[in-house]
Amino acid sequence: MQQVKSGDTVNVHYHGKLTDGSTFDSSEGREPLQFTVGTGQVIKGFDDALIDMTIGEKKTVQIPVDNAYGQRNEDMIMEYPKSDFPADMQPVVGLELHMSDNAGNVFPVVIADVKEDVVLLDANHPLAGQDLIFEIELVSIEG
Repeated sequence: MQQVKSGDTVNVHYHGKLTDGSTFDSSEGREPLQFTVGTGQVIKGFDDALIDMTIGEKKTVQIPVDNAYGQRNEDMIMEYPKSDFPADMQPVVGLELHMSDNAGNVFPVVIADVKEDVVLLDANHPLAGQDLIFEIELVSIEG
């Protein structure tokens, strides 16, 4: 049987959960996820889990934080003047926004706190600092 190796394009179904059992993402009801193994298109732990799998195989893997989205980084939390928000926008904790840096790169941030004069914006990935569990099914190998 053909086994997955680095460089193969694969199609997988997955169910991603946190260690408390809550689901954060799933391909259920959608087309399988397609990516090329070993190219950094998915987190390292997910990529590594596919190596040597065969078509139709299912497995559950626990991915430690360092092979997932990494540790939370306090340097990724920044203060933004409340006065710089558009007049018609009310900053609310949990609201996701998109910012751009001086090079024009756009990145998501989440409002972590609203204070009197500033808003704390968190640019950490929402799953940073979390161990993850994935149920994976290899649907096909494109080669």
